[in-house]
Amino acid sequence: MSKFTQITPEQAKTMLEEGNVNVADIRDAMSYGSGHIAGAKRVDNSNLREFMAAADASAPLIVCCYHGNSSQGAAQFFAEQGYSQAYSLIGGYERWKLMHPELCERG
Repeated sequence: MSKFTQITPEQAKTMLEEGNVNVADIRDAMSYGSGHIAGAKRVDNSNLREFMAAADASAPLIVCCYHGNSSQGAAQFFAEQGYSQAYSLIGGYERWKLMHPELCERG
């Protein structure tokens, strides 16, 4: 069975700086609109298939939620769908915005 890996915001920042990384934000639309990791795509059941069709399954995929709990199940799902590098962001967006406010965007 494929498995995801948990990563810290620092590890995620390094991956983003290296490029070719997808970020899936699974929070609700209002939370995402209030702020999210720069370049992240909001993913829910309504656009999951579209996201998966567009995202390169061989590229790293960082899954972000509020506090790093729900993202674990979502990252496991993506790993089981063939994403060879699925990651759950420890601490979620709440920790990310405290550590890297310069890498957040709104809207």
